[in-house]
Parts: sequence; C-alpha cells; structure tokens
Amino acid sequence: MMQVCLNGSRTAADGVAVPLTPESTADSAAGAVAAGATDIHVHPKTPCGRDTLAPRMLAMTLSAIRARVPVPVGVTTGAWAEPDPAARLERIREWTVLPDHASVNWHEPGAEETAALLMELGVGVEAGIWSGTDGAERFAASPLGPKVLRVLAEVTDTDPLGAVSCAHALLSGIGAAHGRPVLLHGEDGGAWPVLRLAGRLGLATRVGLEDVLFLPGGERARSNGELVAAGLTEYGASRAAATRDRHGRPSGGNP
Repeated sequence: MMQVCLNGSRTAADGVAVPLTPESTADSAAGAVAAGATDIHVHPKTPCGRDTLAPRMLAMTLSAIRARVPVPVGVTTGAWAEPDPAARLERIREWTVLPDHASVNWHEPGAEETAALLMELGVGVEAGIWSGTDGAERFAASPLGPKVLRVLAEVTDTDPLGAVSCAHALLSGIGAAHGRPVLLHGEDGGAWPVLRLAGRLGLATRVGLEDVLFLPGGERARSNGELVAAGLTEYGASRAAATRDRHGRPSGGNP
C-alpha cells in the first residue's frame, strides 16, 4: 500500500505545489493515483488555508477528490484543527459527507472518544502513534485497538540517521498493534530513510507533500505524483534488496 498525503498542515508558504483548495487537492490526488497511490490522506482547508473539520469544507474536498479518483480517501482529526475535544466531536457529528477513514492521534486529548464516534459512524480509524509521545502505551491499553483500520507509525525525528533508529524504537513500542496493519512513515529529512525502511520490512507506507517537499536526490518536488513515483521506486529497490539479503545473494545479483 502506498498512501499519498496531499498537503498536511502546510500552507502557501511551502510552495505552489501544495494543494489547498478542493479543486487543487482533487487535481493533485488524480496525479498521485495515476502515479501509483492506492489511498489518500488529505487535510481540508478553510479559504485562508487553515486545517479545518468544518462539514462544508470537508464535504467539498471529499466530493471533489471522489469525482476524480476511485481510491479510499481519509482526513485528519488532529487537535490543531479543533483543539477542544468536545467541539471536535460536535464537528464530526455535523459531517454530511463521510470520509472512508480518518486519522486519530492517540496521544491527543479526546482520542478515544473521537475514535469511538468515527467507528459509530462507519468511518475507518487510522490510529496515529507518534514517536516521542505516550501514544503507543495508550493504544496498547485501548479497547478500541483491535477495531482500528490500521496503525500509522509516525516518526517525528527529522534527522536522516536518527529517524531510522527512532522508527525501530517506535515499532518496538507499538509491538503487535492489536493485530492491525502498520503503515510506517517519516517526515522532512527522515521521510525517505523511513520509507526505505518500510520497504525493507514489507510495511505499508506513505509519501506526499505533507511529509516531504523534496525528492530523494534533493530536488524540490513539483507535485504529489512526482513524490509517489519516486516513493514507489525507492520502496521497490529497498524491498528487492531485503529479498536478496534474505536469500544470501550479493547486492549486485539478480532479484
């Protein structure tokens, strides 16, 4: 699985490639799916570019994307979009168009209640477990753990070398993840090293302008589609190398 994360909390200050409107997110999603993305994660935005859970903007964004691509589409429920847990629940109850899934950061206040409401509405829950938080411990003790769609293992260390060590520690902390699939990803300087690690481990992953603005060679990415294409190449090479290593073949041998 290769998920594309279209925009995240980025703004116009991060460059014109970052899609902010329903129309531009739909265009970007179409390019990413054409490049090989099989799932979408998007942050609906207000007209001024702020992340929002508002029903109208969420409906416009989801409808625009679904008119262009047939793959599942998920959204954020991050506390920065609505800091008050009670208000966040009320926003979600007001949604008139539902996403296929939504991410819930397990270290945030109100995570259990948010996840429970989403499940009640029939929305899949991606359990966001961030490194450097107590999210893994909370998730391990959660009765909702076995019911989530997947676990998003989010490596927040942006140092290329540190991110890989951080990823191993995070996966160890997550453990069996209640038997749910794990999607491993990093951000900024850690994005590509962690994506390659996901390839070696055979885990789902994601890439997109939310996580990284630059291609593996250091060039600025012109689109989410360009990042997805590069991500699939990097993932495939890492997966092939891991397979060769398991079979004891030299790195220059045939796959």
